[in-house]
Amino acid sequence: MDKSVRLSIDGQPLIVPEGTTILQAARQVGTCLPTICYHEYCTSNALCRQCVVEVEKSRVLVASCVGKVAEGMQVHTRTPRVKRARKTILEMMAASLDLSQSPELKEQMSEFGAEADRFPGAERRSPPVLDDNPMYVRDYSKCILCWRCVQVCAEDAQYTFAINFTGRGFHTQIGTFFDRPIPETTCVFCGQCVGVCPTGALKGKREWLLEQGMAIDRVLEVVRRSRRKKRPVGVHEGE
Repeated sequence: MDKSVRLSIDGQPLIVPEGTTILQAARQVGTCLPTICYHEYCTSNALCRQCVVEVEKSRVLVASCVGKVAEGMQVHTRTPRVKRARKTILEMMAASLDLSQSPELKEQMSEFGAEADRFPGAERRSPPVLDDNPMYVRDYSKCILCWRCVQVCAEDAQYTFAINFTGRGFHTQIGTFFDRPIPETTCVFCGQCVGVCPTGALKGKREWLLEQGMAIDRVLEVVRRSRRKKRPVGVHEGE
């Protein structure tokens, strides 16, 4: 029989199986913790720290997506310290990235009173849109480095390992090995990376062309031509 653990979340007692994460335990009592990098079908790596909570007798805030419950643990999810941490994370992302197509992050910014212009003059990430294949485009000015796309391309789903982190520090982004175009990698165009992207950094080719103002009949023609040629056909070439 699995061992049970007794704890409390925001003063509400509960009993969960040993090995349960704090995030999972919180959801059992109806407490919704904000997340960014977390995805229920991806391995949790606690990259964004947006799901942090305060645990009594712990010196640091704990990432609830990876932090496991313990006997007698007392968890607080809405303390001033927790709210300030979440707010600051959102403001730092808004200062350097385009979050215009991330409704979840917009909702969180509103909830925590985050100011998009708190850090004026901050350097923004503005790499060019990469349109190097007939299936999807990559706009890393919107990428929050949540790692979801890398994970589903690797051991969480496809085992193709076509993409990974490149660069360091502020210049870190998702890329291919040796910066090769997507068709020259091990990508099988399964679309799972696009499906788990929370910000629009990865977007299906047809959707992207429609957003550029191309009529639907032209979009379908351009995409068909692109797939036959096995290379991208951009907005201007399709006109």
